[in-house]
Amino acid sequence: MELTPAHLRVADRYKLLIGLIVPRPIAFVSTISPEGKPNLAPFSFFTGVGSEPMMLAFCPATDGQGQDKDTLRNVRTAGSGGTGEFVVNVVTEAIARQMAATAEELPYGHSEFELSGLTPLASSVVKPPRVAECPAAFECVTRQVVETNPGVPSSGNLVLGEVVRVHASEGILNERHHTDAGALAAIGRMGGPTYCTTRDRFDLPRGRAALG
Repeated sequence: MELTPAHLRVADRYKLLIGLIVPRPIAFVSTISPEGKPNLAPFSFFTGVGSEPMMLAFCPATDGQGQDKDTLRNVRTAGSGGTGEFVVNVVTEAIARQMAATAEELPYGHSEFELSGLTPLASSVVKPPRVAECPAAFECVTRQVVETNPGVPSSGNLVLGEVVRVHASEGILNERHHTDAGALAAIGRMGGPTYCTTRDRFDLPRGRAALG
């Protein structure tokens, strides 16, 4: 089967992205509005970008009218109407249901922390709170927002953030900063309503040795 995106409905393009690009890590993003109202939402178009400086990216889409959703509105720089800061919290098996609940569309300024029962915890550098129940989090400052199709419904936006503080609970990292994947117990996103754990793992050497 060969498919040309231009010949497909937007909804079908989305199905291809979330069904074939798997598993995807989840950016559980907490932000704060210029009025001081907290927001919390999950995004599975998310990745690390580089280590010098330490950068990551996530991709919030516009709504059905082509307008910014709450997270995108908040992470924009102050000159663009936002606060220019956010926290990416790592989602674990223990809070999977609460994370999914925060995808509820609430009026702007209403708190997903209250809806989900998750606990806001003061960050060290940025104003948005992090999620107390998450064992790891990245405090970030927005460096750039790339709009792929401004004002168009369901268009993508790439938010690039510089990590200014990393949090990890006791037992997650060793003295060499290696992560204990079992202790972290992160989950990933598949297509539709399906998620996966990271418990089934295997090791491979790099390069030619992997073929042996």
